[in-house]
Amino acid sequence: MKVIPPHPRALAALYRWFDSNIFALGREMRLSYLPPLMVYVAAGVSSLTGIVGTFYVKERLGLSAEFLATLGFWMALPWALKMPIGHLVDLIWRWKSLLVYLGASLIMVSLLIMIGLLGYTDTMQSVASVESWYVAAALLAPIGYVLQDVVADAMTVEAVPRVEENGEPLSSEKRKQMHVTMQTLGRVAIIGGSVLVSIANVILMHDVGTMPEEGRTAAYLLVYQLALVIPFISVCGVFFASWLRQRNMRRFVVQGLSRKEAEALLTIHAEAPPVNWWILGGGAVFTIVSLSIGLGGSSAAEEIVFCLSMAIVLFLIWRLSSELDADARNQLVGTAILIFIFRALPTPGAGATWWMIDQLGFDQQFLATLSLIGAALTLAGMFIFRRFMAERSMAYIIGMLTIAGTLLSLPIVGMYFGLHEWTAALTGGIVDARFIAIIDTALESPLGQIAMIPMLAWIANSAPDKLKATFFAVMASFTNLALSASQLSTKYMNQIFIVTREVSDPVSGEISVPADYSELGVLLITVTIIGFILPLLAIVIIKHTRFRSA
Repeated sequence: MKVIPPHPRALAALYRWFDSNIFALGREMRLSYLPPLMVYVAAGVSSLTGIVGTFYVKERLGLSAEFLATLGFWMALPWALKMPIGHLVDLIWRWKSLLVYLGASLIMVSLLIMIGLLGYTDTMQSVASVESWYVAAALLAPIGYVLQDVVADAMTVEAVPRVEENGEPLSSEKRKQMHVTMQTLGRVAIIGGSVLVSIANVILMHDVGTMPEEGRTAAYLLVYQLALVIPFISVCGVFFASWLRQRNMRRFVVQGLSRKEAEALLTIHAEAPPVNWWILGGGAVFTIVSLSIGLGGSSAAEEIVFCLSMAIVLFLIWRLSSELDADARNQLVGTAILIFIFRALPTPGAGATWWMIDQLGFDQQFLATLSLIGAALTLAGMFIFRRFMAERSMAYIIGMLTIAGTLLSLPIVGMYFGLHEWTAALTGGIVDARFIAIIDTALESPLGQIAMIPMLAWIANSAPDKLKATFFAVMASFTNLALSASQLSTKYMNQIFIVTREVSDPVSGEISVPADYSELGVLLITVTIIGFILPLLAIVIIKHTRFRSA
């Protein structure tokens, strides 16, 4: 058979595409970008324990899908505290690295609790129940990641220089492009960290599903021990940032500038902004009230805290938006609303994963493989859609992601009703459940991160100089509250459609909760319909108001 070589023009076009979307990003990389990227990599590496955590909960804890959705709400809630933390970073800009150390300490304590549960179960149980320890570990980790994330966001602003190496000012257009590059690299660092740990999980989870109980415990324990590298990476990023600053100071001094002049060129905050007691006070009140309601055990605790936090965030957005002109204010509000609704959509919850494990036979290694495929293709998608993100409006991006996400959710719905059995019979067993899951993951994985990059870049470039971290934090708090709304709506879905996996006594083997996936199909269909209608409806409404998207 004659092989037709590719046309030279096609090769040239392909090279130009790689050059503008991938190679250009590498050329635009600066050493100053590395410190925040290290903190972001640590956030990406945090997914190392995700699969182990899923199986640990399923195999050893009797927590329901509804309880896990509720726990997810409280785990997402600390991200709403990015507002006061962000303003605190602006106030203590020179000492913001202390928050990274605090965050790293909390993450380490969370990991040590899980190491204790796996390696010293009896000792831990003598103090408190396994479920209580697990909840404590689950709540400590996000607080640590929030602290590190706020500082990392601020470090991205600091990483984009205002002057060339010779001291000449950079143009506003060039700095805008550098902000886009920095935010893109930040997402690449997070996803890149996920790729690394997905590879590790594929190796570490090899044949774990067939191991006896002791072998699985040892494998899970090793994963949590390896995860202790996470706080180490973020702390190294802070040390590297300090070293870079000292190096740049020395370079400017050698060029003839005084130390004070060199400091002025390298400092984003020439002076601290005035203390905004609305933000600090609101954050303190929110924290106290949330803890009081949460510990009080109110049946509507999540709803009360969510409404309170939403009221505080909206009030602070209204106060801070006075720093912007009317056009920029309308753009900020319109963009934030679209992102919020897109991220607030309900999910099927833990029951869908349990069903895949029990009914489709997805074991630890296969889920690790899916995670690797998803993370790798998400990373590739960051490059592939780089121009798309830069040139399209947020409304267009979210509209396309909504349509694509809906279409890609259909195979999972279909498999519940036997799609994989039909395709396997038709193809001699080739297109089975695992084949469909791999293809679906490959197509869907790049979509999740795309919507965030344009907004992050816009905030970094548009926020007032003295309030960079504050604006980052306020807008991030608003959009991250959408994750809390998503967990709330997921809880409601799991209250309406009851999905349970088998729970048995580890000693006697007596089944206390039987597996029941009979309502999962309707749950999947309902979630898919909601996920299609709400974002498109929001886009239409925004288009017909004075607000607009970035």
